[in-house]
Amino acid sequence: MSNTLKITPKNDHWTKSTCAYCGVGCGIEAKVDWDSEGNKNVTVRGDESHPANYGRLCSKGLALGDTVISDGRMDTPSINGQATTWDKALDHVATSFSNTIKKYGPDSVAFYVSGQLLTEDYYVANKLMKGYIGSANIDTNSRLCMSSSVAGHKRAFGTDTVPNCYEDIEHTDMIVLTGSNLAWCHPVLYQRLKAAKAAKPSLKVIVIDPRETDTCELADLHLAIQPGSDVALFNGLLNYLDEHGHINDDYVSQYTEGFEQALSVAKDDTGTNGLDYLATSRSTGIPIPYLETFYEWFANTQKVMTYYSQGVNQSSAGTDKVNSIINCHLATGRIGLKGSGPFSVTGQPNAMGGREVGGLANMLAAHMEFGNTDDHNAISTFWDTDNLATKPGLRAVDMFDAVAEGKIKAIWIMATNPVVSLPNANKVKEALKNCPLVVVSDCVTDTDTVRCADVVLPAKGWAEKSGTVTNSERRISRQRALIASDYYGNEPNPKLTGPKSDWWIMSQVALRMNFAGFNFTCEADIFREYAAMTTLNNEGARDLDLGALTRISNEEYDQLSPQQWPLESGASLDSGEKISQKRFFAEGNFYTPSKKGQFVAVGYRAPASNISKEFPMILNSGRIRDQWHTMTRTGLANQLSGHKPEPYVQINPQDARCFNLKEGDIAELNNTYGIAKARVQFSSEMNPGQLFMPIHWTDVESSQGKVCSLVSPEVDPVSAQPELKFTPVAIKAWNYACEGLLLTRTAIDTDMLNSIDYWVRRRVNGGFLYYLAQSADSSTDTEQRQANAEPSLLNI
Repeated sequence: MSNTLKITPKNDHWTKSTCAYCGVGCGIEAKVDWDSEGNKNVTVRGDESHPANYGRLCSKGLALGDTVISDGRMDTPSINGQATTWDKALDHVATSFSNTIKKYGPDSVAFYVSGQLLTEDYYVANKLMKGYIGSANIDTNSRLCMSSSVAGHKRAFGTDTVPNCYEDIEHTDMIVLTGSNLAWCHPVLYQRLKAAKAAKPSLKVIVIDPRETDTCELADLHLAIQPGSDVALFNGLLNYLDEHGHINDDYVSQYTEGFEQALSVAKDDTGTNGLDYLATSRSTGIPIPYLETFYEWFANTQKVMTYYSQGVNQSSAGTDKVNSIINCHLATGRIGLKGSGPFSVTGQPNAMGGREVGGLANMLAAHMEFGNTDDHNAISTFWDTDNLATKPGLRAVDMFDAVAEGKIKAIWIMATNPVVSLPNANKVKEALKNCPLVVVSDCVTDTDTVRCADVVLPAKGWAEKSGTVTNSERRISRQRALIASDYYGNEPNPKLTGPKSDWWIMSQVALRMNFAGFNFTCEADIFREYAAMTTLNNEGARDLDLGALTRISNEEYDQLSPQQWPLESGASLDSGEKISQKRFFAEGNFYTPSKKGQFVAVGYRAPASNISKEFPMILNSGRIRDQWHTMTRTGLANQLSGHKPEPYVQINPQDARCFNLKEGDIAELNNTYGIAKARVQFSSEMNPGQLFMPIHWTDVESSQGKVCSLVSPEVDPVSAQPELKFTPVAIKAWNYACEGLLLTRTAIDTDMLNSIDYWVRRRVNGGFLYYLAQSADSSTDTEQRQANAEPSLLNI
């Protein structure tokens, strides 16, 4: 198998692959058709045989084919803005990293990677940084979405294990959705839940969310919780379960440890002499009758699944929230059973794959650990290196702080956009601008992060890449290339150097740094090595075991059907017609030293940042239905831009009156970290005192729509996950003198847009639509710009 997949331009075959978006990991089938002039059309449909979705797709998945276009496509390496060859670019990166390490030591360099990398890419990145450079300064944007779940799992289970399966949706009697707008963020799971409830109307659905989202349409009970108070809610549940005799004493005594201490702390929060409903209601903001109903339903329903996502994880108490949920499942023995268990729903297509291969700074590959001599020796021998990192590296927020402080001199960013997605985003931008060497691998020419890069390396995009991803239920699926990487215009252009696979780019740099062990010829080579690594010192000692895949042939790898791990040596592979389901911990067998599950005593503590007279509103952030991350992919599909075309801020009408805001106004939000502007949207679904803004807009797509410009860098002390759901801000009307729309066939240069106070760009059929507004205070500045002949849209 060669690095670049060549295909016949006229292709009538459907190729099975995996969706590029959330952690559900939906199977898709795609067909590429070419007309007589070499124009391509990519058609996408759901794969009815894939056990994650059985043919269902959301709006984003259905529009995947529309994103495979040439507009804004990166195709040539560059150094300091000048196009160059791959050889020169790779030599430059390798020499620069080697010189930096020689002068300042291995901890002076860092990789920041992404849950949108394939597992094979992730593996090579981890091997290069931790195994050969000798530093653990490699972290991932998955730090921003599921690291609290990882930490909570490890504290309770001894390892990062998701105990249950999607199939449990069809077998449970009650589903608790907490911190999850499933209808928008994981639509296919929501469709599956909706179908399960239609088939069994007695199935109860409880939604725990400060906002009344579309997910609540399916809810039998909505608990509009005060942001950040989940621990108080679930500690109250544990107290209730004990008080009313619903503890599974046999399971607790046989398979767990620490129950009494966890219960004692829960009682300190919610009532030492029986559950204090009033105190719990005050902490959570949930009316007492709603608390009573939730606790009674949970206690008296034998099959309960609790699905949780970013509303739990993205918090300065995220890990404690996770453990407060797990405590209730351990206490009732409702874990690892068909239809019962806690379930972390991840946000990216390969967040789980990154966790498997050690993509986080505090993990080694294959769920092995720093500080474990046996693990360290086994990996050193396996990788044939004497330079394996011996301690955890810097995690995301700390990593970019180190860049700002000059401690990190060279950073390589892959498949992610931290200038938009990290908290205190303006500081991140300045840090990268002042860093001696910033390397960015991406498939998009213009992103906020690419604008800060010294070296830009064109990586293959979703439709060109080949490898594997692992979804939220531990299921490995193949992503298969649909088109060769030199097909992305109207016809193949041999003059372009062409994008390359991330694993190939890193391997070439490693070889140029004189590191052995990177002579991979194809993705299957990497996968076999990774699978073999999962067997090191294992034999049941760790949950992750792919022993059955260590000798998979190139052809078998190419034809691999979805497989759920563990797949121990000797296990037969599933054909795809009947996929086995593997659950953990129903009968103990945890991965802790005692082999028992651990209750974790967690007390409620308020969010790290406090509202004040100066910043009286709580800003929540999250996704919208039809966009993904920083819109570098979904923004290319015209129909996806119509749902929510501008950055917006949801506000309760009562609050809007207090701040003299009218619906449709442009509001300015600010705090000590930055400023954002967004269109005002009234919503009675918002509780008073709370706001909501989407995460997707960037400085490439808007003037000031970047929500992370406002977000505090406060993190969870255990997981280092930022607090993205609780940001104190001020809000006021932004007064503008005029506004308008501008329709163009081509995108407007950023220098011209900078003359406009407020602008937002969206793609439409045949061109771009701009929303523009200018403040009354800008007239003098505009006249001066015109006098100086600076470019301005106002000159049009």
